[in-house]
Amino acid sequence: MAHDVNRRTVLAGTAAGIGLATIGTASAETETDEELVRYIVTGGNPNQLERQGFTVEHQITGTNVYLVMGPEDSDPASVNGVNAAFEDFTYELDVPEEPTEVETEDALDDDQWDKHLINAFDAHDHATGEGTRIGIIDTGVYHDHPDLGNVEEGDSRSFIDWQEGDHTGDVHWHGTHVAGIAAATGAEGVTGVAPDAEIISLRVFPSEPPLLARVGDTFLALDYAAEEGLDVANMSLGSPPQTSRENQEGYRIARQQVVRSVTQRGTSVVVSAGNDSANLQHGNECWSPEDEEEETCANWISLWGSLPNASSISATTADDELADFSNYGANEISVGAPGAEVPSTVDPDNPAFPGAKYASASGTSMSAPQVAGLTALVRELDPDANPNQTENVIERGAEGDGRGDPKTGAGRINALDTVELL
Repeated sequence: MAHDVNRRTVLAGTAAGIGLATIGTASAETETDEELVRYIVTGGNPNQLERQGFTVEHQITGTNVYLVMGPEDSDPASVNGVNAAFEDFTYELDVPEEPTEVETEDALDDDQWDKHLINAFDAHDHATGEGTRIGIIDTGVYHDHPDLGNVEEGDSRSFIDWQEGDHTGDVHWHGTHVAGIAAATGAEGVTGVAPDAEIISLRVFPSEPPLLARVGDTFLALDYAAEEGLDVANMSLGSPPQTSRENQEGYRIARQQVVRSVTQRGTSVVVSAGNDSANLQHGNECWSPEDEEEETCANWISLWGSLPNASSISATTADDELADFSNYGANEISVGAPGAEVPSTVDPDNPAFPGAKYASASGTSMSAPQVAGLTALVRELDPDANPNQTENVIERGAEGDGRGDPKTGAGRINALDTVELL
């Protein structure tokens, strides 16, 4: 991985299962064809940045994180007061295996092993997510699906190239699948963990290939989720693990500020742990610092999950074991949830499997929305619970020893046990 502020690149790793990887950088051009670079800056203030020739496009609410445009040869980190800066880079949708189409003429309740395993159907006798809202930061959500009549189109948005736009549906199948796991209504085929919750689609992937979503757009989507007062924002944005040494750069500072601001405003943030079969706390790189004889070793950490205010979710199987593709690590995983071959909704207009309304897919992308849906159940029963309290209840209700198991953290979620705590 590169360490240069002006040319930061995060390389994509090989992933098993469905997830998202980070690659590359992003730039733009002015009307005079001068190439401008998109920077994410932490610290300083807009006036100082503007005086040095930068254009501040956005400030994330409650932070000193700015989305800034500047000349290609500029360095915002040199501006007085700036703590860190890096080029905005992109997430590439990583689909190593196509999902498997599920054909049905009847309800798929019997096929929803994941919901039976976590006792979601029994939990619906206590809560269904009524009155709550779940943000799906992803490829968009297909609102015309018969099981997704709870998508609120008016509040749904797209965030592309730092510009906020209206809801336009799904540009892939991934976001629709994630949304169905969290909150499908069960009107025809599948039922989500929170079938009466409202789904807010927050699309951060462009409509044309290659499907590359900017980090800055993800920040804007998170900020919007908090400003709209959503109960939870789901980010099935798995990424290759990074060493703790590299993660000290500006990217972690910016992410930490943004996620902290979002949770302080009352919106829980649930993220996928990633699909690299990696022990996120296992030393993987050693080096000798200058003027020191002893080596220093770094651990793997998750770009999104290794944050104090985000819940990082590993994936489990129908046999109640850690999925072979899932990342894991003591103190890195909040809880585990079903994520292997999970049936859910898909956009029938997608060319990958035209006409299909349901598919089975694998990845920590599929485990995270199980927890997002469960968050909605908790917030229905305790609307005043803050994100930290909500996470604590989910961890207490999980099936595990509650001692930071490296595979599933506090344990694999149990929706019924969780809601019965309230």
